[in-house]
Amino acid sequence: MSTVISVRIKREIKEELERQGIDIDAEVRKLLEELYLKVKAKEYVKKWIEELNEVKPSDEGFSVSSVREDRESH
Repeated sequence: MSTVISVRIKREIKEELERQGIDIDAEVRKLLEELYLKVKAKEYVKKWIEELNEVKPSDEGFSVSSVREDRESH
């Protein structure tokens, strides 16, 4: 599903862009889609940070003992 938006710009800008062969509709659509992706990425990062802040840190020395245990099991 899609929706329509309209934007007003100076006539001279529109005419120059068209004269240069630029597809204004496609460029605006591309810009808005990229902006959407950035906003969604920012939301996901914020959510991940919040979730990571709730994770209890490992006990000191856990990684050392875990690696040692793994090595010795082979």
